[in-house]
Amino acid sequence: MSQPIGNPSRIGDLDPSRLGPQPTLLPEDHPDVEAAARLEQGEEAIDIAAALPASSLAWAVLADEAYEEGRNVDSYAYARVGYHRGLDALRKAGWRGAGPIPWSHEVNRGFLRALYALGRAAGAIGEAEEADRVRQFLHDSDPEAKGAIEAR
Repeated sequence: MSQPIGNPSRIGDLDPSRLGPQPTLLPEDHPDVEAAARLEQGEEAIDIAAALPASSLAWAVLADEAYEEGRNVDSYAYARVGYHRGLDALRKAGWRGAGPIPWSHEVNRGFLRALYALGRAAGAIGEAEEADRVRQFLHDSDPEAKGAIEAR
């Protein structure tokens, strides 16, 4: 005997768009806010990373600089630090390993840039499997992030 389940896009008074993990937004006091201001003022990323080691943005910028100079292993190392610093911050902000990390929230951009840089550098040093995983993670975080990063 089967029982009809009704309209699967509606469950009681619940909004189905609220059923999955909610977007994670890093707090406004995250070190990337200060790092962005210091970069805007022309300070070197290496000095910002030394002063604000928890800033994903500073490490992402270092990864970009190294990549542009053909220093792919350095780029990979910088990106990995920024990625791990970002994961720590996301977990502190309530992220549990899944769900959106929107590019539209400016404070999230340092982590997303480090994630992008990690995938790019992984590919450049022949770590194709890792590069694919990272690219999927970036897409799952925010499908618009890759295009926004590449357009800057």
